[in-house]
Amino acid sequence: MTDAIEYRKSADDIVTLTLDMPGQSANTMNAVYREAMATTIVRLEAEREQIAGVIVTSAKKTFFAGGDLNELIKVTPADAENFYHMVLGLKAQLRRLETLGKPVVAAINGAALGGGWELALACHYRIALDQPHVQLGLPEVTLGLLPGGGGVVRMVRLLGVEKALPYLAEGKQLRPAQALAAGLIHELADSPEDMLAKARAWILANPAAVQPWDSKGYKLPGGTPSHPALAQMLPIAPALLRSTTQGCFPAPEKILCAAVEGAQVDFDTAQLIETRYFTELATGQVAKNMIGTFWFQLNQIKAGGSRPAGFDKVLTRKLGVLGAGMMGAGIAYVAASAGIEVVLKDVSTEAADKGKAYSAGLLDKKLSRGQTTEQKREAILARIHPTIDEADFAGCDLIIEAVFEDRELKAKVTQAAEQHALADAVIASNTSTLPITGLASAIKQQDRFIGLHFFSPVDKMPLVEIIRGQHTSDETLARGFDFVMQINKTPIVVNDSRGFFTSRVFSTFTSEGIAMLGEGVPAALIENIARQAGMPVGPLAVSDEVSMSLMSHIREQTRRDLIAEGQSLPEHPAFNVIQQMVETFKRPGKAAGAGFYEYPKDARKHLWSGLKAQFEKPEAMIPQQDVRDRLLFIQAIETVRCVEEKVLLSTADANIGSIFGIGFAAWTGGALQFINQYGLQAFVARARYLAEQYGERFEPPALLLEKAASGSTF
Repeated sequence: MTDAIEYRKSADDIVTLTLDMPGQSANTMNAVYREAMATTIVRLEAEREQIAGVIVTSAKKTFFAGGDLNELIKVTPADAENFYHMVLGLKAQLRRLETLGKPVVAAINGAALGGGWELALACHYRIALDQPHVQLGLPEVTLGLLPGGGGVVRMVRLLGVEKALPYLAEGKQLRPAQALAAGLIHELADSPEDMLAKARAWILANPAAVQPWDSKGYKLPGGTPSHPALAQMLPIAPALLRSTTQGCFPAPEKILCAAVEGAQVDFDTAQLIETRYFTELATGQVAKNMIGTFWFQLNQIKAGGSRPAGFDKVLTRKLGVLGAGMMGAGIAYVAASAGIEVVLKDVSTEAADKGKAYSAGLLDKKLSRGQTTEQKREAILARIHPTIDEADFAGCDLIIEAVFEDRELKAKVTQAAEQHALADAVIASNTSTLPITGLASAIKQQDRFIGLHFFSPVDKMPLVEIIRGQHTSDETLARGFDFVMQINKTPIVVNDSRGFFTSRVFSTFTSEGIAMLGEGVPAALIENIARQAGMPVGPLAVSDEVSMSLMSHIREQTRRDLIAEGQSLPEHPAFNVIQQMVETFKRPGKAAGAGFYEYPKDARKHLWSGLKAQFEKPEAMIPQQDVRDRLLFIQAIETVRCVEEKVLLSTADANIGSIFGIGFAAWTGGALQFINQYGLQAFVARARYLAEQYGERFEPPALLLEKAASGSTF
């Protein structure tokens, strides 16, 4: 036995290798594993004649977690050669295992993702425990990488180029039954004992097992790239991929290259091709950005990094939702789906029933796709109780207000709900802009008031921004955090401020795009450059979605609030354009059927032709790099201001919140990581150039200047 792999031979001469990495909750392909596997392979080869076969399984809850991201995030271009040879050595171990001359079975007792699935692929037969916690697949692309342990080579040889690509380039993950249907595994098991018994039976029945690609007469499923069917598809694949990645994400493109090039050569050469592309990605900046944020920082958040310590976890049992519009209906759906009873109130029975019908529509779609059952659908709908009566909030331990962005209306409905809910109920507002401390004054116990800002559509958007008001207690914050985790969303915690974090930063993106249009920059250029920079939607399109009349309303509410506080609202060049669109042209946005875009009934939306005549000026053309940087820098600078004002409390909340909440370019790793990877001194210099050219809003904040001067990062 080595430290990480237990080697046990039974009376029937079958060797069971049990992966059990010391000091870790999961098995990873770190240096300890590599050394242990090297020793194990040597022993298997030495004892080959005395063994009948090999079972690979795990002592952990998961089968194998894959590459060690602590190692991967540190690999630099200077390490490329050593890293390349290390990866080839790891692959050589798996190759020796599958060519041992004895049957090898993967007994998959838990999740086998990334390197774990690559290890399973190097086995001749795969049996998985049929349990909900078992997931199989290659999610490396979501961290800016490709499967570098033979995953591309073996998946292509197992399924063919075309069928393998969704698993490789999209990181598609499967449950055991789905994997069986897709031909990725061979058998399911009901229990660990059943799994090991089936593995033994298969080994004894198949003493001469070899991999399909090592069998005589093997042909690649679906044909090689020169096959007529593939030869027609492959020339357009790069263009389709580029339309999705916009060239910001190198991993999907390298995966396509490795798959297609590897399919035209022998197995060993294909492994070299895969390793070269993997090394290029692993030493690149985009993978660093994505691993840091989507792995380390996201895990930090989910582990409760922003949750106050010292409070027991509290489960919400009955939720009251005020307002059955799209947001309220969406909140009701995600809560009911998580097993929580929901009272959904609106001013009319018709409106409340319509809110519940929204959930029915979502569940009908899931049912038609085979993603749920009739029984589960009915159970979720039975948990949603539409009403017009506040008295139905009796017994609620959490109330969420989700009505129109109007301070007086919000105060009225929360006061009424507080009277009927449990005495210690948490009262929350879903406001996207109004300060929580002000809204809290409407209720008696302000320490129980908090902001829970959801994003639309609630069923799809993964983030909830938790806003702590001036009087919000630690216990209330902990309960709000627990609720967000209970409904399977990602919580970020911020302090109170007008617009909080996400709405503040989001508004800088839309305003900058609209300001450029007002200067005369062509609308199509603004929208296209935004997408090429990695934003999911252009600023004009997203302004239509939000509606410019709502933007105008929020600005007016802000202006009134600031006047009451003895302050004035700074002018922004975007506002004149918004006023013209709403008041002069009567084009407030998508809901009205007309905004910056036209919305024909039977065709795709397209930019309103009037933008050319009303706004665009050929002499106002600015460099494309300036368009791109204005859209990204303004968001990053506003994020720094949020850190400076202590609205944001952690870098993880900033990065995850910017990507999950407002769609900040994911390749950057988030708004603060964008600054880190750009280089703080270079960022300051560029920001000053933008301030000179386009306005003082680009001036670097003091905190940014301090960090740049001291050589530190966020």
